Amino acid sequence: MTKLKVDFSNTQIAFQARNNKELQNSYLLFKAIGYNWLVQTGPALVDFGFKLGLPIKGIIKKTVFHQFCGGESVSDCEATIQQMHQFGVGTILDYSVEGEEEEEVFDATAKEIIKTIEKAQNNPAIPFSVFKVTGVGRFALLQKVNEKKSLTIDESAEFARVKGRIHSICKRAFDLNVRLFIDAEESWIQDTIDGIVAEMMQEFNGKRAIIYNTIQFYRHDRLAFLKQSIDNAKRGNYFYGVKLVRGAYMEKEALRAKEMGYENPIQPSKAASDKDYNEGLKVCLTHHDLVSICAGTHNQESCAYLMDLMEQNGLNPTDERIYFSQLYGMSDNLSYNLAHAGYRVAKYLPYGPVRAVLPYLFRRAQENTSVQGQAGRELKLIIVELQRRKK
Repeated sequence: MTKLKVDFSNTQIAFQARNNKELQNSYLLFKAIGYNWLVQTGPALVDFGFKLGLPIKGIIKKTVFHQFCGGESVSDCEATIQQMHQFGVGTILDYSVEGEEEEEVFDATAKEIIKTIEKAQNNPAIPFSVFKVTGVGRFALLQKVNEKKSLTIDESAEFARVKGRIHSICKRAFDLNVRLFIDAEESWIQDTIDGIVAEMMQEFNGKRAIIYNTIQFYRHDRLAFLKQSIDNAKRGNYFYGVKLVRGAYMEKEALRAKEMGYENPIQPSKAASDKDYNEGLKVCLTHHDLVSICAGTHNQESCAYLMDLMEQNGLNPTDERIYFSQLYGMSDNLSYNLAHAGYRVAKYLPYGPVRAVLPYLFRRAQENTSVQGQAGRELKLIIVELQRRKK
């Protein structure tokens, strides 16, 4: 199979879905994100503003929320879903409410996630659904299970309810034939998540990969975990779905390991993380008869490497088992140029009430300052495209 040519520097294709005003707004936003002090103090300032009752919701909604989110509801996202689909880019609806504590909120979140699955049914514009386990269960409870501590009778019942919500979400995805990502989270709850996902795969991945785990390769133990997971799928006679990412909690992970005196789970260098990530892609494609993957990456080299691997393994760019993915509002040069060349691409499109998705938005802003030159890369591409349009 011949690899299709992709020019990731083609800004005309990259920004074809954005008009001049939207590009100008993105330029100003990434310019602001480039100021590290602003990103670091922003969360506290925003929280203070809400407490004082200042009218900041409108400002957030028109700036960082508009850049990285689809709206406050599924219906708000419809125009963006259709616009991306027009250019061959799929949508992964991500209800980005997290960090809650109440059972009623967890039940409501589970219902909302199921709504995204129902929206994706037979919808070529929405190839996947996604959720976080902490969206449907209490973090401290997951941590206690992870530490293998004895649960009280009430906690055991609570954990059973968490697993029940997860099962109902996965069962709905299975019944409607919608592929479902379960996102990775902090290392001190991840073993619990991995165990639950393995159970769901055994139950629902008998005929194809419906349930996908997520592996964060900024952890130095994840390549071995990937290989073990594939072996488990072979022995269990089920298909293995996996989303490969570098990770989103690096600073938090390193700080906790230092404070609590255990080995830092994070790779010693970015190069080590990149090496394991690309090796993970290779391992998956070696087993493409069993494994379906989504390469969640903003790294151009990894995208190019996966294209090479597909060619080496005789896999068509349109193969349903291999997707590229980026976050909405970032790396359009990767998403739209890959889609233009015929590869399967989907962007995470977060949505939810503005205040509830603030943790997600703050992570995106911090990621753009901490990921090597991400904000600078976005700015450079936007400037090139604005100048091209002027000519």
